[in-house]
Formats: sequence, structure tokens, C-alpha cells
Amino acid sequence: MSKVLSGLRYSEEHEWVDGSGPVKVGISQVAADALGDVVYVDLPEAGSSVTAGESCGEVESTKSVSDIYAPVTGEVAEVNQAAIDDPSLLNSDPYGEGWLFTVNVTEEGPLLSAEEYASKNGGELA
Repeated sequence: MSKVLSGLRYSEEHEWVDGSGPVKVGISQVAADALGDVVYVDLPEAGSSVTAGESCGEVESTKSVSDIYAPVTGEVAEVNQAAIDDPSLLNSDPYGEGWLFTVNVTEEGPLLSAEEYASKNGGELA
């Protein structure tokens, strides 16, 4: 069963955000497990704007290509170059080294608690 980290909040599209400022954004282990082996990630550039609910990048795996949807609105502060250089981090450590980018948030999209997300997606709270 995929791990859902408590203390994070999640979008319906399987992205997570933490409570830091700027917030870190990543994809959940539920999404990483469904994708299979991630081989490529395309992220928004630092300084660009993202809008909650809109596509802002892509994750490509050996099985499929999936959009990354911004869980929040704001300006991208930093992009995780390590995840671009080694996309397998999204599989091996989706809540740690596999984060995607940080955002200076101006508005949040609809976010679920870890409990709500785990319940909807069959994940196990950790």
C-alpha cells in the first residue's frame, strides 16, 4: 500500500504541499507507484507563475506521461535540479529528495488533509 505522509496536504491530482514558506510541491507516493519508473520530469522555471488546478509540468514514466497540476497559485521560487537530473527520486523518495519545486503562495487551491487523501486513494498514513 502506498504511503501518505501525515502533515502534508494533497490535491485531487496527487500533488502534495508542505507548510513551509515558500511551500514545497511534489507528487504523492500513490501517484509515483501508479506511474511506475519515472524517467523524465519537466518542471516550471523559477520566476514563472503557476495557477492552482492548471497544468505546470509533466512526469514521464515507462508506462505513461502525466501532467503535474499546481496545487497552489503563486511564483515558482526554486526548482529541484536533483529531480530533473535523477527522475527516479520521485519513486524512491517522493516526500523527501524527490520534491519538485517551491512556490511563494498567493492563493491555495482545494487541498485535502492526509487523512482525506489516504481515504480517497487507498493510501496508508505514515
